[in-house]
Amino acid sequence: MNIQSPAQVKCWSAIGQAENPVTAKINMRRIIYYVASSLDGYIAGPDADISNFVSSGSGIDKYLADLANFDTVIMGRKTYEFGYKFGLKPGQPAYPHMQHYIFSNTLAFQNAHDNVHIIKRELSELEKIRQQQGTDIYLCGGGEFAGWLLDNQKIDELIIKLNPFIQGAGTKLFGESKTNIKLKLKKSQVFDNDLQIMDFDVLYP
Repeated sequence: MNIQSPAQVKCWSAIGQAENPVTAKINMRRIIYYVASSLDGYIAGPDADISNFVSSGSGIDKYLADLANFDTVIMGRKTYEFGYKFGLKPGQPAYPHMQHYIFSNTLAFQNAHDNVHIIKRELSELEKIRQQQGTDIYLCGGGEFAGWLLDNQKIDELIIKLNPFIQGAGTKLFGESKTNIKLKLKKSQVFDNDLQIMDFDVLYP
């Protein structure tokens, strides 16, 4: 899950215009996993505890601005339902300016917003989204769903908001995935509260 703090509640409401919008893609859209992590690779603690994560400062401001660059978000059921804790109503978009694709074989809504779509966890469904015209695709949350995507070589870029603490237990960055993949660091910046944002290309064989 990727709602790490009270500041992240902003992610479930309207987000301001970014200074440098992502250029629309004509070819296959890339999937970008933009997520906060502890030093030992956890995106949340036990019981989805997010209290240790940096909740304010210039790094969080950059993250929120970056989200305005995306017009499409994908996530698993657990990440979407986590938004309920912050006032998100079932079937409503967490990010008003994005098309939502929630990958779940069990989730259902009686009334869903036009921007919210439930998708079966099948690679063919993912490829349909990637072939649509639009920006790169924001992977919100992670854990098991991110592990599934990594195992199938579908994550193109990994942007880590690296938080200066050791969690010890909780939800892992890629769930239980055992995939061994190399990364290439493109950019790294240090922000307030010792938060570091690191941008990697994922190098598949």
